[in-house]
Amino acid sequence: MPISQLFDVNSQLAFYGAYHSNKINVLVHMIFVPLILWTSQVLLSQFPVPSVVPALHYEINDYLAFDLNIPAILAGLYIVYYFILEPVAALFYTPQMILSLLTATAYSKGSGNVSNAGILHALSWIAQFLGHGLAEKRAPALVDNLLGAVVLAPFFVHLEILFGLGYRPEMHKRINNEIGKEIARIRKAQGDEKRAAAKSS
Repeated sequence: MPISQLFDVNSQLAFYGAYHSNKINVLVHMIFVPLILWTSQVLLSQFPVPSVVPALHYEINDYLAFDLNIPAILAGLYIVYYFILEPVAALFYTPQMILSLLTATAYSKGSGNVSNAGILHALSWIAQFLGHGLAEKRAPALVDNLLGAVVLAPFFVHLEILFGLGYRPEMHKRINNEIGKEIARIRKAQGDEKRAAAKSS
C-alpha cells in the first residue's frame, strides 16, 4: 500500500471494511476488539520502557491509574493517527481510549490479573477468527496487512457505531462504495489465482 494511502481515511476503511462486510462478524468485532485492545494494554504494561522515558505515575483511584508506559505511548500514537484520518471521530474516540488505558493500567497492578487478561485476550482472538471463518468466510485483514489491521480495528469499530447513529452519512455511503469495489477486486484476484492454479495442475 502506498504511503499516501496510510493517511487516507477512505483507503484505510475500505481496506479494513472489505474484510468485515458480514453483520455478524462486525458485531463480533464490536464486542471483542475493545477487549483485545484493553487486554493488550494490561499485558504490555508489564514491559519496561526505555530509560529516556520519564517515570510518571498517577493513581486516581483503585480502578483508574496512569503510567507513562508502553500502552500509554501506543495509545498516544493511535490517537494521533486517528486524528489524521478523521479528526471529529477521533475526538469522540479519545475518551474511550483514555478510559481503556487508565482501567487497564490499574487492573494490571492486581495479583493474578495479568494472567486473567492473557486468557481473555486469547479467547477474544479466537472469537475474532471464528467470526471470520464462520460468518465472513474469509481470512481476517491481518493476514494481508497485520499492522494496518491491528491499528485500524478499534477505530473501525468506533466509526461503525458512529455511522449507525447517523454520523456523516455521505462519508458512510462513500466508504461503503469503496468497500464494494475492494471486495470485487479481491474476489477477482482470488478467481484469477484459482483459474491459474487449475491450468497449471
